[in-house]
Amino acid sequence: MAKIVVALGGNALGKSPQEQLELVKNTAKSLVGLITKGHEIVISHGNGPQVGSINLGLNYAAEHNQGPSFPFAECGAMSQAYIGYQLQESLQNELHSIGMDKQVVTLVTQVEVDENDPAFNNPSKPIGLFYNKEEAEQIQKDKGFIFVEDAGRGYRRVVPSPQPISIIELESIKTLIKNDTLVIAAGGGGIPVIREQHDGFKGIDAVIDKDKTSALLGANIQCDQLIILTAIDYVYINFNTENQQPLKTTNVDELKRYIDENQFAKGSMLPKIEAAISFIENNPKGSVLITSLNELDAALEGKVGTVIKK
Repeated sequence: MAKIVVALGGNALGKSPQEQLELVKNTAKSLVGLITKGHEIVISHGNGPQVGSINLGLNYAAEHNQGPSFPFAECGAMSQAYIGYQLQESLQNELHSIGMDKQVVTLVTQVEVDENDPAFNNPSKPIGLFYNKEEAEQIQKDKGFIFVEDAGRGYRRVVPSPQPISIIELESIKTLIKNDTLVIAAGGGGIPVIREQHDGFKGIDAVIDKDKTSALLGANIQCDQLIILTAIDYVYINFNTENQQPLKTTNVDELKRYIDENQFAKGSMLPKIEAAISFIENNPKGSVLITSLNELDAALEGKVGTVIKK
């Protein structure tokens, strides 16, 4: 039996609540399949498209005097509940269908970051919808948002993405795991908070990379494997060129060399690779699997996906 952290990509969860619900139902079958094989799993998820849409909608309402404005940290909390609810419901239904009595809990999770992290001066995390160049330039002019081209898929708003330092609810996560609860935690990389005087915390406008927080969570609970589910089947070098090549098995040293060659896009594949390296360096006996949400079953059989070891 292995202990596994499964990190679901926000982009892989679809573009609407309806699409997400259908994708989550299929994902639940694969995740419950891991449980029936005797594995202990903890689930995290991204929230880039979702938190961006929530923030955009609330800002629009506030600008038209239809409601108050909300800080970005609160938008992150809303996305944790929204995505966690759909995951939780689908997992509960799937467990019930096979007669397995197991509690599923979504835990609102805060993650400490450093308010002096250089990321706050260099926004890099894509969030929200994809736009063409003209649309992005107009929104940037109107609202002052920063946009970047995202891996050939269009332009997206970027926000600061500081490094995760610690998971505030870690002990609660451990307690739930010990009590045989299926835990959904650290959604969207966790709600970013900074430490104030007298050991208090305060939310801050940012989105933590969910894979980096998942790697931290995996190391903290001493899991055997980190599975990162995204929108593509493999990690590629020379991605989106005629010479693109899938990496089927690789190691930390090789990945560091590819990073030096700028093989992985910032805000896209690079954070996943950095998370994989961090997880393995903190857990040398562990491994990382990166593949697409749709190919999880095949990847678990070794038919697809990138496997990373020390």
